[in-house]
Amino acid sequence: MRTTSEHVDDQGTPCAGPVRSVVSLVPSLTEAVAVSAPGLLIGATAWCSHPADLDVARIGGTKSPDVAAVVALRPDLVLANAEENRESDLAALRAAGLAVWVTFPRTVPESLGSLARMLAACGLTSPEWLAQARDIWAAPHSGPRRRAVIPIWRRPWMAVGSGTFTGDVLARLGVDNVLADSPERYPRFTPPVAGVDLAVLPDEPYAFTPTDGPEAFGGVPAACVSGRHLTWYGPSLVEARTLLTAQLDV
Repeated sequence: MRTTSEHVDDQGTPCAGPVRSVVSLVPSLTEAVAVSAPGLLIGATAWCSHPADLDVARIGGTKSPDVAAVVALRPDLVLANAEENRESDLAALRAAGLAVWVTFPRTVPESLGSLARMLAACGLTSPEWLAQARDIWAAPHSGPRRRAVIPIWRRPWMAVGSGTFTGDVLARLGVDNVLADSPERYPRFTPPVAGVDLAVLPDEPYAFTPTDGPEAFGGVPAACVSGRHLTWYGPSLVEARTLLTAQLDV
């Protein structure tokens, strides 16, 4: 089932197999591999929470991986993301002789293509969950649209800006990001925000809750949503559209 053909990641870097073992530095990619090929994954970060029964070596966090521990595992491939992982850590892994696969999707279609290429690089056939996700997200939104601010952090306040996967997910659900034209992907801002009729508050990376966040937006309706379903690209995409639609109904 493994392949020796060359594949190219989202940054245009080629990677040749065969791939018999994988370490993932990205929670969504961890879930994608673990669900698709149990046993292929040998290491993941402490933040990799899905599947719930994942039993692999833990190698630190996404922003602070234990490079030496990853190298000691000698995986055939390390999975990373251009936004979640530091280039200095990825460079150190490459310098140690490891192949690193970097993803960087900014839309739902890009994420589906990225996942397909990544799994193919791991020598896997396209899984059923990926086909289901394509079908689920193929239909365009029909109905009224809303304008929202999407905070990801407070102290300082930061929000989703331009060119993000998260913003595209919401746009496909009828929610337009008021900061989509920002020159920054995650700009700082000061609430409340004019011209919005919704605040979308995910529970990660900052754990917004009904009692921590909504009070800052001056009475604008606030939707507390699953950060995993809003920001992860992987098997969670299968249920994300239905779940987020329900959570946004405020």
